[in-house]
Amino acid sequence: MRRREFITLLGGAAAAWPLGAQAQQPSMPVVGFLNSQSPETFPGPLRGFRQGLKEAGFIESENLAIEYRWANNDQERLSALADDLVRRRVAVIVSTGGASVARVVKAATTTIPVVFTTGDDPVRVGLVASLARPEGNLTGISFLVSVLSAKRLELLRELVPGAVRMAVLVNPAEAANTEITLRDVEAAARSYGLQIQVLKADTSDDLNGAFDTIGRDRPDALFVAAAPFFVARRAHLLQLAAFHRLPVSYPLRDFVEAGGLMSYGASLADAYRQAGIYAGRVLRGARPAELPVVQATKLELVINAQTARMLSLTVPATLLAGADEVIE
Repeated sequence: MRRREFITLLGGAAAAWPLGAQAQQPSMPVVGFLNSQSPETFPGPLRGFRQGLKEAGFIESENLAIEYRWANNDQERLSALADDLVRRRVAVIVSTGGASVARVVKAATTTIPVVFTTGDDPVRVGLVASLARPEGNLTGISFLVSVLSAKRLELLRELVPGAVRMAVLVNPAEAANTEITLRDVEAAARSYGLQIQVLKADTSDDLNGAFDTIGRDRPDALFVAAAPFFVARRAHLLQLAAFHRLPVSYPLRDFVEAGGLMSYGASLADAYRQAGIYAGRVLRGARPAELPVVQATKLELVINAQTARMLSLTVPATLLAGADEVIE
């Protein structure tokens, strides 16, 4: 056979190879990302997550694929979305948006590694056996926003020194989180001589009803508990707070960046960055049972000075000095 004929034959054979050859080539690992909300509400945390993956040596679309699944605030969709990721046999599932999401994923698989983020105590809500030794196929990042309630009430009182009557907005669907929040807030309120009025909301209509009560009873300030529902409805919440000209303390900086008065809590972007790092470690062979649950330690106080002026509030120098960021 002549050399030219051989090369032509070889080239023709190669054209028939792609399907078989592709099956033999290593493919990029796939991470499943599940969240109860929508991507529009999570630009900062998503950047943090991708940064964590990058620190672990993985860059989306270069050596890693990510399958995103968003429930768009419809909790009933979570099971189907989790089952879909399981069927796709992703290498690891990153469960974000609270303990309720992680519980759904835990029920969906006992074999695929899961990295969660939650503001609840993951031991108390049954996600892991212990923080140091998670056991099973789950580990993750806990930023315990609910246990910061007493400190947040103290900061709100400092910003609104004349406050006597405080309203507390909680989500009854987050029963465990609500229990801890109210326990700590009520204890702190007693020590400061404050009167507490508890309001509950689990739907947009509930939010409207809660603020109707606020408009009638006129509390001096509002404390919003940490709950994924409130994060998802933050635009609605902020609109109602502005209409009633009410000083409000929020659990996360996202509220303040959108016009809220003040927040104190864990850095969500940093917590998601840590989740990205853990997902990368799992991709490199670590087992969740070997990875202790990380307690997020980066806390931030954020104050919107413009909103304070609109409410005729003077931000004390001590708060300004202690703030991680003051939005002008």
